[in-house]
Amino acid sequence: MLGFFRSFLKSRFGAAIALVFLGLIALAFASADVTGSGFGGIAGGDRVAKVGSARIGTAELTKALTNAFEQQRQKSPGLTMKQFLDSGGMDGVLDDMVDRLALAEWGKKHGLAVSDRLVDSEIVKIGAFQGPDGKFSQSAYEQLLAQRGLTDKEVRSDLAQGLMARQLLLPAAFGAQMPTEAVVRYASLLTEKRSGTVFTIPSLAFIPQTPPDAATVTAFYNANKARYMQPERRTIRYTLVNEASLKNVAAPTEAEIANRYKLNSAVYAPSEQRTVTQVIVPTEAAAKALAGEVAKGGSLDAAARAKGLAASQLVDQTKQNLANQTAQAVADAAFAAASGTLAAPAKSGLGWHVIKVDAVKRNPGKTLDQARAELVAMLTLEKRRAALSDLAAQVEQEVDGGTGLADIAKTLGLTLSTTQPLLADGSVFGKPAEKAPAEVAPLIQAAFAMEREGEPQLAELKPGEVFAVFDVGQLTASTPAPLDRIRDVVMRDWGLDQGSAKAKAAADKILAALAKGTPLADAIKVAGVPLPAPQPVEMGRQQLSAMQGQVPPALALLFAMAEGSHKRLEGPNKAGWYVVSLKDIVPGDIKRGDPVLAQASREFSTVTGNEYAESLRRAIRNDVGVERNEAAIKAVRDQLTGANAQ
Repeated sequence: MLGFFRSFLKSRFGAAIALVFLGLIALAFASADVTGSGFGGIAGGDRVAKVGSARIGTAELTKALTNAFEQQRQKSPGLTMKQFLDSGGMDGVLDDMVDRLALAEWGKKHGLAVSDRLVDSEIVKIGAFQGPDGKFSQSAYEQLLAQRGLTDKEVRSDLAQGLMARQLLLPAAFGAQMPTEAVVRYASLLTEKRSGTVFTIPSLAFIPQTPPDAATVTAFYNANKARYMQPERRTIRYTLVNEASLKNVAAPTEAEIANRYKLNSAVYAPSEQRTVTQVIVPTEAAAKALAGEVAKGGSLDAAARAKGLAASQLVDQTKQNLANQTAQAVADAAFAAASGTLAAPAKSGLGWHVIKVDAVKRNPGKTLDQARAELVAMLTLEKRRAALSDLAAQVEQEVDGGTGLADIAKTLGLTLSTTQPLLADGSVFGKPAEKAPAEVAPLIQAAFAMEREGEPQLAELKPGEVFAVFDVGQLTASTPAPLDRIRDVVMRDWGLDQGSAKAKAAADKILAALAKGTPLADAIKVAGVPLPAPQPVEMGRQQLSAMQGQVPPALALLFAMAEGSHKRLEGPNKAGWYVVSLKDIVPGDIKRGDPVLAQASREFSTVTGNEYAESLRRAIRNDVGVERNEAAIKAVRDQLTGANAQ
């Protein structure tokens, strides 16, 4: 019901501070925008920003942008660095680095500190650093840092900045309240009702009847190439290393077979297992008395229950197992008795055991000749696994030595295959219904993370059994589709574009007529073409909130207009234009005791707190002082996008 207010939290201010509240420390680490190694050879100097007395180096910004890009790429595998930066990635990451450094500098200046012990407590909370037992693992910590190219000092510094930000911003937002009168005014919007009219002016009604000439189509295509971009695609060259790749694996020798038989003598020796029922009593006399009663007829279990005792059954016990659970004397007695009979009472540390042998399983064992077939199969499998492991190690050595995939396949006699051009989701380019071969699927993410063609890697597909050596055969960057291939689509889009422009002009004429007081029915006629009938609208803001963010644009505009006004709105994909006319607004009425008011007050407290924290953040940034080095920032961007190489 309060979805209208929740939209405030999606604003730039609300989102920025919400990130601080919900996970500033985790975000700070994930961004990994910490000091890195030197980044030589870049124009504009080695400093992208000065924050108070501290600075942010080009290496730090480069590492932060690379890590942020990799995180986004996991969500959108086809994303390029240029697209990431063009969408605001550079400003977002740099602003985050500047803000946290400014907060840290300001806090230090005013006597605030973050202790090493507090940083330690935050490190152990991070799930990525926990072992299988759910506790902090030093080895997992070091391994993850090594994977990301970070040091312990860098991580601690980054976490300390996040903790300082939390110390400063959380108190600023704590306990914030919006005045009751303001809450009442805003909350009353929830029960507001509006009535008006929405009518559509479709582009199709104004599409030119004469098709465009070739020059017009070409000019339109050149001006709108971004519409026709094809995603990045790659071919993957690969060869599988499995048992089929092995050649001339030696068969097990007689000596190896005999030695394995000897090592497994316990498996092949004759053995016996017994299932027994036992009752434990405190004295030998009691044991003999119980055994005597059972010998006269009846079961051991029934005789034990009559005396208030409990019988227990031990299933498929070897003599040694039974001795381990009771005592050697008990096991000797149990294995001396025949099946279905009582054993002689015997003593253990728990008391005297009365045992009945319920069943006996005898394994006659196997001679060397009898076990030969399974021993040969076992040794053969081990030899082939070892040979496969050696082959994989040889391949890895070749890869590490810089040998090309084709040469590796030729040297080792492996079959090399190449996929069709693939998209990042594994589908074949131009054939959405067709997917990459099953054995290639696990390689796609790694292949799309490679920076260039011809750099083979080794991947284990099935532990100990199947490996793959692969590289990117051909990398085709995201480019516009050739005009000849999509000419019909371009002509259709040109027609819609022309129709949309004329539909907009018609909408402007209708708006002008409405502004002069012309009745709606007469105003529509100035369009000069038949239009769909107007759609009356009468609804409350609560109905709008119930749509949970799926509000049609025309309705959203209706609830943002002044009473008696008229607006136009472009429809999606050049499909046409809307003219929205708002006739009446019936204000809502919220009483002081209404539960909606209390809930709205809580939500506005969050909004107010966020704005206080945002104001403090900006004030601290201004007080510390920030200087940006635009030349160095541009140089970092050029370095990441490859513009320096052009």
